Amino acid sequence: MSKSSFCLFIFLLYSHSLLAHGSHGSGIMAGLTHPIFGLDHLLAISCLGLFIATLNDRKHWLIALAFTITMAISGWMGIATEGFTYMETGIAVSVVLLGVLLASNSKVTVLIGIIASIVIAFFHGYAHGVEMPESSSAFVYISGYTLGVILIFAISIGIGRLINNSINQSTAKNIFKVLGVIYSLFGLYIVFG
Repeated sequence: MSKSSFCLFIFLLYSHSLLAHGSHGSGIMAGLTHPIFGLDHLLAISCLGLFIATLNDRKHWLIALAFTITMAISGWMGIATEGFTYMETGIAVSVVLLGVLLASNSKVTVLIGIIASIVIAFFHGYAHGVEMPESSSAFVYISGYTLGVILIFAISIGIGRLINNSINQSTAKNIFKVLGVIYSLFGLYIVFG
């Protein structure tokens, strides 16, 4: 068995423990670690970041901003309620759809990107709010996960820009296609796993 096959096996074996269901500490650290260590959130946000990096529009940053703001607002909504039936399914499906979007090399307008990111961010933010540890202050917790989202976007958009700018466009498109398929497969695993 190759090293990469072994790593994939171990990852799949323990991936359910990586889903962001529950807290990782308290206060700002609980918020910060939720999107980073929650596989479902990390995959969705980083995939969206890579997709944003493929866009040539100077206003692409508005997609990440809309996502981040929506997550904060829907987090407050999640704190005030107990969740809803398809919340986790919506999160998992968002990973699949974002992977398909990345793999298809679609060029959407910034407006369509903003609308899609708002819908997707609603599920993610709401789940963050519902899963806030009781010992945390809502403001501090939401500030923490907003920071985590910004960090994931900065890294994934940076990696996407690096891919776009350091190799020829044909190879870059193929890399994004492969990454999109991988994201989609992980999303399917989360949905059905």
